[in-house]
Amino acid sequence: MTDAPQRRIVGFHMDEESDWVAELNCGHTIHMRHDPPWQNRPWVLDEGGRARMLGAMIACTLCEPS
Repeated sequence: MTDAPQRRIVGFHMDEESDWVAELNCGHTIHMRHDPPWQNRPWVLDEGGRARMLGAMIACTLCEPS
């Protein structure tokens, strides 16, 4: 378990290597890859899946714990 603060996903964009990146309300970004068995995120592969994740809270390991 991590002590990283929870931040809200506010958008997505694709990076130069065609990987999806979540944009967080703190201003940081986190890659959201579907790369089984290490990362199982099939929802990132389609527009509807990404839309359903808007507003979801995820740990931002780049923010200082509060």
